[in-house]
Amino acid sequence: MNTTLKLRTAPDCLWKQAGVVKEKNCFKDFFCNGCRFDRAMNRVCIANEEIKRQGLPLKGKSAGFEFWKDRLQKKSLAKRPCIHHMKGHIEYKNCPKAYHCIDCEFDQYFHDQFKVNAVLKPVGFDDVNGVSLPMGYYLHSGHAWIKIEDQGMVRIGIDDFASRLLGKFDTFSSPLMGERLEQGKPAFTLSRDGHDVSFLSPVSGVITEINTQVRQSPGMINQSPYTDGWVFILYCPNLKQELKQLMFMDTCKGFMGKEVKHLYDFLEQETQLKAADGGALVSDLYGNLPGISWESLLKEFIPQEQEP
Repeated sequence: MNTTLKLRTAPDCLWKQAGVVKEKNCFKDFFCNGCRFDRAMNRVCIANEEIKRQGLPLKGKSAGFEFWKDRLQKKSLAKRPCIHHMKGHIEYKNCPKAYHCIDCEFDQYFHDQFKVNAVLKPVGFDDVNGVSLPMGYYLHSGHAWIKIEDQGMVRIGIDDFASRLLGKFDTFSSPLMGERLEQGKPAFTLSRDGHDVSFLSPVSGVITEINTQVRQSPGMINQSPYTDGWVFILYCPNLKQELKQLMFMDTCKGFMGKEVKHLYDFLEQETQLKAADGGALVSDLYGNLPGISWESLLKEFIPQEQEP
């Protein structure tokens, strides 16, 4: 009985809406990157395109399969629905961009209004000698965090320690949406005055969204590293297993306490100034201590590659 009810209420898959398949419902809330059916259909369509390029005839039940976007592009503009309408987010609107959403002003507007404004709201914060740690976030030793959402999705950003250490960033570069990141491998790069720092990905997954506001104004990371300054949303199919490699709650506090002590010792050695035990870290240590090199800070505190 429950199965029958689910079939009646689940929306039609994008492949069905485009007319590529006759029957298929979506139970993934249109998170296609996590859908086995979508991956299987893409493989078949890629194979069909290769057969066509070789000048061979298509055979079998899959001969009529093509990418759902290609099928819709064959229709008149009035019959090409916007993907946000297909997902049930808006009333009918056609797609004038041939489903190349990255160039679409409406798609940008939609994400700005309905995604970015759904800001993170940590339950609370712990304070470790002036460094803020949000409760409920997982932390990687490379000073990047994740916040679990739903459907295997997580948000990623950098922690308050890294933000205070390196100061205000002016450039942000990253892979494109749809590309895959590997746990412990470089995920994105921030720059300041021509100095680059890469942050390692806390988990493996496919990029489903990039914070466009951070891309335009990387300084947002320093203002709100745990909320508005998030960087990516990833779909992580092996999340449960990879969380075992991250720190959580008390382990995060213990790690951060050691990092702050290490920083005090490092500053005392480099500047010959006695660091105040238990004192709060100021923002922009790099900018306020011109005798400290960018490279030395990365070497001591921000690993640029995973340790073996």
